[in-house]
Amino acid sequence: MSENVVEKGGSGKALSRAVIADMLTKNFEKLPDIDQKLFLYGPFYLGGNAGLAGLISNSFYRRTLNVRAARFASNLPMAVLPFLTTCALYNATVSKPLLSGELNCPTCSLIRGALVGVVGGGLYPILLALPLNIGLASRYASAPLPENGNLLRYCVDISRPVFNKMRAVILLQAFFGTYLGSRDFESYAKLAEITFGRSKEQLQD
Repeated sequence: MSENVVEKGGSGKALSRAVIADMLTKNFEKLPDIDQKLFLYGPFYLGGNAGLAGLISNSFYRRTLNVRAARFASNLPMAVLPFLTTCALYNATVSKPLLSGELNCPTCSLIRGALVGVVGGGLYPILLALPLNIGLASRYASAPLPENGNLLRYCVDISRPVFNKMRAVILLQAFFGTYLGSRDFESYAKLAEITFGRSKEQLQD
């Protein structure tokens, strides 16, 4: 399909993006049940893993900085924010472009899914937990903090072991994001064939 129009079934009739998206959406229920569920709920599983990564990274920083207070207050945003952010990122970069007919490249779908998994589901929770726990450590004086001039080096030093421990989580998120992007493109290919009579290979022309 081209950038702005597509020919339906080779008839030569050009369709606008809005019409394409509407046709794809209307035929979505014709997909197999497993494809529908994975397309709709897959981002929530990816987001759930991101929330779990947030809790794990928060726990590592709390131990490093000896923070024992405000356990619930720190765990709640570390679970909710990565979950919401990852779901929103995946829907914005993979799900919606596929369902509107704007994303016709299987490799692009895989790469986008992997990047969302790594950035939204892996790196973001770690980076979010750092200032949160430094703020708690400063408030409750649980660990000696450096002066402002040395704060950046201090953050790097305490984050290095956390990143090393979270490496497996980041790789897992990358794998799951790639898998989800691949499966969603397969679902889109089936949907496009139902709607326009085009095979997966023809989508890339």
